[in-house]
Amino acid sequence: MKTTLHYPQLGEITICSTRRSSRISLAVRPSGEIRLSYPPYISQRRALEFLESKQEWIESVKAKYASRPTPPKLSKADIEQLRIKAKSYLPSRVAEIAQQYGFCYGRVTIRASRSKWGCCTAQNNLSLSLYLMLLPCHLQDYVIVHELCHTVHHNHSAKFHSLVDRCLQGREKEFAKELRLYNIP
Repeated sequence: MKTTLHYPQLGEITICSTRRSSRISLAVRPSGEIRLSYPPYISQRRALEFLESKQEWIESVKAKYASRPTPPKLSKADIEQLRIKAKSYLPSRVAEIAQQYGFCYGRVTIRASRSKWGCCTAQNNLSLSLYLMLLPCHLQDYVIVHELCHTVHHNHSAKFHSLVDRCLQGREKEFAKELRLYNIP
């Protein structure tokens, strides 16, 4: 069940009770959208109490996003051009980087993902956002290396970060910090 509530200080909040949730979860998108999810066995009242307890955090995240450069507005034609570029470039770049570091992966899918730059499935298939094409080359490579390292460690453990850092010659934190300056349009 999904509803939208208006909070005077926070604006519109999308509230969703879903069986996929195992706990109360709060997300603030770069667009300013706020989403509160909770499992059916938790009352909406309790979920809203959680939301209210996180008001300062929400405001700080929204302020952080507001200080970032605004991503370009893209038309459908622009997005299709990005998709064509991404499909012709990213799979071959993944193959180059995988070969360089000895990673094995399944297939590469290009999607118009607006929430993540990339992801790796349990079957080691990679999904990359076509919006990666808007990033500088070194950050595209960072995202690809990050996802390829998930083929070895399917988590964000210390071993995972150590592998990413080793592949990036000790620059993982630097690249991760720089990537946070970009929003997916």
